[in-house]
Amino acid sequence: MWYEGLFEELEVLRDEDYAVRMAAYMRNQFPFLGISAVPRRAVCKPYFSKAKKEKIIDFEFVDICFAKKEREFHTVAIDYLSAIKALLGPADLPKVKQLILTHSWWDSVDALVTVVGSILYRHPELKPVMLEWSTAENFWLRRVAILHQGFKAETDTALLTEIIENNLNQKEFFINKAIGWSLREYSKTNPAWVRAFIADHKDGLANLSVREASKYI
Repeated sequence: MWYEGLFEELEVLRDEDYAVRMAAYMRNQFPFLGISAVPRRAVCKPYFSKAKKEKIIDFEFVDICFAKKEREFHTVAIDYLSAIKALLGPADLPKVKQLILTHSWWDSVDALVTVVGSILYRHPELKPVMLEWSTAENFWLRRVAILHQGFKAETDTALLTEIIENNLNQKEFFINKAIGWSLREYSKTNPAWVRAFIADHKDGLANLSVREASKYI
């Protein structure tokens, strides 16, 4: 197996005291090994480099990671997908959707946004899927739909508009924050468009969304 030895290397770094602090920071949503990002990535780097070089798409590895209870294993799986995201295509999007809905919290969901965005950037025919996600009952899927572009000058503003309009007048913090973030990101490329969007949708945008969107304008 290309990842043989990876889990053992991570276990060696287990720090029970730090794990308690990490869990508390994440509102005790998950148990942790107690490994910070830098050493975790250092352990994973040679494995992921091999997977990327040899074009290994291994969702069995991802499932093994997500079946483990400690949060770092979930993060390792997502980091792996991020490393090989250029290899992923339309057939892999349902699997990524499943991961978004598994052990969902902002850290995993936001990390998967880049994976979804990579697939959509290379396969714009999937835009209707993002519109579908933007009206999903699960707000994490809606958050990914809102945030997935980040394509700067290549942003599809019609798609961004429709996705945000599907999520106006919301009370969910993670949705209103995502709306603000998506608009703030695009404001770095087209501040006039974002300024006009805010003016046109002021009755439906939460104060949080407007505040975030206006940071650079």
